[in-house]
Amino acid sequence: MHTPDTSSNTVNPFALALASSGITELLAQLDRELIGLAPVKQRIRDIAALLLVDKLRAERGFTADAPSLHMCFSGNPGTGKTTVALRMAAILHRLGYVRKGHLVAVTRDDLVGQYIGHTAPKTKEVLKRAMGGVLFIDEAYYLYRPENERDYGQEAIEILLQVMENNRDDLVVILAGYKDRMDQFFASNPGMSSRIAHHIDFPDYGADELAQIADLMLETMQYRFDDEARHVFSDYLARRMQQPHFANARSVRNALDRARLRHASRLMQDPLAVASDTALTTITAPDLLASRVFSDTRQSLIEKGDMSCQQH
Repeated sequence: MHTPDTSSNTVNPFALALASSGITELLAQLDRELIGLAPVKQRIRDIAALLLVDKLRAERGFTADAPSLHMCFSGNPGTGKTTVALRMAAILHRLGYVRKGHLVAVTRDDLVGQYIGHTAPKTKEVLKRAMGGVLFIDEAYYLYRPENERDYGQEAIEILLQVMENNRDDLVVILAGYKDRMDQFFASNPGMSSRIAHHIDFPDYGADELAQIADLMLETMQYRFDDEARHVFSDYLARRMQQPHFANARSVRNALDRARLRHASRLMQDPLAVASDTALTTITAPDLLASRVFSDTRQSLIEKGDMSCQQH
């Protein structure tokens, strides 16, 4: 029997629970950390709201089955799946759905053995480390390889299924990977599909969003683009996004890391410049134009006789 209705009281119990949970700060942190991804952020807010209401209902005597929290994050590389999983683990911990709130990120190699009797202990050890938190399995479809009858991935899947069902009050499993491959994986593993309550698709970033991500990364590293470099980087993104193996924010980070290498090499050739804070923190156009993405541009300039581009 639940307690009397107190909805007419001046204190809003939901607002009070929301303030005391601390999840508002976690959601705000997610907004700061990740550019774009509006549908993903809204879905995380919806899940957080469901869990908070479920907690309030339980406190007031309403009974319901515990919500299933196992999830699938589908999308291309570099779209923020791991970062969102980290924040989801923290939200679940704040609301009391997991004891520790840590994230254990693994791939097939951490779960599947190479010989008989090897897979079960590997999988169980990973599950032991993940208990009380979130187990994030990246490229989860590689667990299932029907073309290889001697593959041990199915054994890992069976152990995972058992634990996902029997220990769902102490472990949340998030499967991640390309959307089309995850769809095939679930079609081939209905038992796994039935245990996943939340499917969240992570869209690719647009060019403007990637430019904002670059600015955020540079700010974190205490670097900046000068005006010319900013224009060159926009050109870089337009070209790179058309090439194979583009990985969204991951490719942006890789591009910035390589630009920092060229920046450092350039300063080493001009030791006097190191005395300037501006020089130490500013990525310039030549630091970006040396990328292979601009190889066709450099070749065109060379053919026109502008040999200065060879120095870039």
